[in-house]
Amino acid sequence: MLLIEKRDSTKNQTNMTDLTAFIIIAFSALIHASFQLSISMLTLLSSHTIGRKRSARRLFTLTSSFSFGVVLMTILLLSLFAQIINTFIVSSGESLLVWTIGCGLLTGVGVAVWVFYYRKQLGISLWIPRGFARFLSTRTKRTHQSSEAFTLGLGSVVAELLFIIAPLTIAAIALTYLSIGNQLLGIGLYGFISLTPLLFITLSINGGTSISRIQKWREANKGFLQFAAGSGLVVLGFYIYVEEVITQSVMAAARSL
Repeated sequence: MLLIEKRDSTKNQTNMTDLTAFIIIAFSALIHASFQLSISMLTLLSSHTIGRKRSARRLFTLTSSFSFGVVLMTILLLSLFAQIINTFIVSSGESLLVWTIGCGLLTGVGVAVWVFYYRKQLGISLWIPRGFARFLSTRTKRTHQSSEAFTLGLGSVVAELLFIIAPLTIAAIALTYLSIGNQLLGIGLYGFISLTPLLFITLSINGGTSISRIQKWREANKGFLQFAAGSGLVVLGFYIYVEEVITQSVMAAARSL
């Protein structure tokens, strides 16, 4: 895990507090949690495992390994993004630039989620190309060992990077404003919140809840989840633009007078 030194707030013209940074991280993680590819793959993995009449212990092992792969890859990507942002952009003092890029990314991905995330058809078919979807389905069906489920979990995060890159990036920027100890808390907070829906479904399936019931709920609420994810990204981008970009610009102009 890559950790970075807390930056000098005076040098970077920011008044961001630890509380504000944690709020941004938590809200970004909540948006991340609303995306559905990992959940789709988890339910598919569980369906195949139950269909093969595997034991409850085997089901728990596979679903837990998959979830662990998801959260580990999420944490690794978040840490990597924070290190890259600090090393190549923020350390030069260009905090306005990095926040502006982050806000643009949030808004662009938010609009893309509104338009493209679910296919215009019945069911809960996601945006991914059909050939790739068949590949993921085949790999999930052939998963029999916990190591394979773990790798599948890692891959599910990478496969959805096109959309989760926005909340990951903005959370990574916020991490650079924290001390090393608080960075650990921020990374843990992001990992826990983003994993919560997956953890809930894992426990529900292993507790006896039918997969068909879970799928019906997802299909009935897919419009809300899509709107909430897209709106959350746009709202977060607007808030950060006002709070960080405009405020910093005004303060810089005032100091120059």
